[in-house]
Amino acid sequence: MNSFSGRRRPTAVVLLSLAVATGVTACGSGSGSSGTKGADSGTYTVWDPYPQFAKGSAWTKLLDKCGTEAGVKVKRTGFDTSDLTNKALLAAQQGNSPDVLIVDNPVVSTLAEAGVLTTTDENKLDTSKVDPNLLAAGQSGGKTYGTPIGANTLALYYNKKVLEQAGVDIASVKDWASLTAALEKVKKAGKKGITFSAIGTEEGSFQFLPWFWGAGAKLTQLDSAQGESALSLWKDWVKGGYAPNSVLNNTQTTSWQEFATGDYAFAENGTWQLGNAKKAGLDYGVLPIPGASGGGAAAPTGGEFVTLPVQDDTGRYATTQKLATCLTSTQNLYDTDTTLSYVAPTSEVQDKQVAANAELKPWVDAVKAAKGRTSDDLGTKYPKISEQMWKAVQSALSGSKSPKDALNAAQSAVK
Repeated sequence: MNSFSGRRRPTAVVLLSLAVATGVTACGSGSGSSGTKGADSGTYTVWDPYPQFAKGSAWTKLLDKCGTEAGVKVKRTGFDTSDLTNKALLAAQQGNSPDVLIVDNPVVSTLAEAGVLTTTDENKLDTSKVDPNLLAAGQSGGKTYGTPIGANTLALYYNKKVLEQAGVDIASVKDWASLTAALEKVKKAGKKGITFSAIGTEEGSFQFLPWFWGAGAKLTQLDSAQGESALSLWKDWVKGGYAPNSVLNNTQTTSWQEFATGDYAFAENGTWQLGNAKKAGLDYGVLPIPGASGGGAAAPTGGEFVTLPVQDDTGRYATTQKLATCLTSTQNLYDTDTTLSYVAPTSEVQDKQVAANAELKPWVDAVKAAKGRTSDDLGTKYPKISEQMWKAVQSALSGSKSPKDALNAAQSAVK
């Protein structure tokens, strides 16, 4: 395992520039310190972005169980997602990284480029069963840094009652033209069309990407004719009254609340709303987002990766690998992904999920077609591209620029 020994600790300058690039603020609180860490200390630290799970929850019990199986005690801290990247960069600079770090998938390439993470070649994590499109989100420069714990993505929820009243057969919705025709019928019937999030943050980019990719556009060229057609689609929907003006400020949560009123035919949202859909008592269905001329569009993958940060004491890796392997075993993935409302990253567990709950089938299909935001080796370039993308969406939908001009300005800014 001495391939680690040549690693140099990332410098403050490198980490600060990365923190700025990914939109996290560098702060010096040091409150995430994980204490002394001899290989024989018997306590291994895990940081995750699930502060909603308190002690005694299924997630913390799993961590304890994996610790017991590896013969160590697990000390776990849950952080807010936005805070976690910053804490991880700071801890790496101080030589105080946690043993296991679970992070949102677009952050993996940022931490990898900063020299914070070990590769799967080094840490011996087995990723052979993971769907390649999901694993790609944790790859950078031809190397893999961790393994996904689960995935979620976007699809279209539809209200069966609203569509029925408007005389729309959901089987007819196969591409953008037929979707727009359905929205037109819904509006004529006095109901509301589609709601989504076009807010000026990563959530706005996340929701625009299936349409952008579904047009055949690429993140390396924001101002292509394909990209323009996707932005024009959204613009025309807002202009035609098929989508509300509130999309400009909608988060995925507020957009969901609009759909939950029962007035809308469609809502673009994620796997994580399944529990809320049941609570709302809507008679709903789920449709993968269609591509411009048919077929399923690639939607971006959400979900976290289990990564193993670089340690000064390389004797810790063997136990850390046991912990990570336990967290991502077939049975534990099944249990965890049920808790998190995630689709599992392996076909084997996906099949078990669908067998237990047939409603997950369209989500499994959507996840199989999904794509990582940092895939195509974009790495740390992604946050900058994404920021210009959401700004372009805001400019076009608010009417301050045409879709073409908005995307031209976005591409110039990225360059």
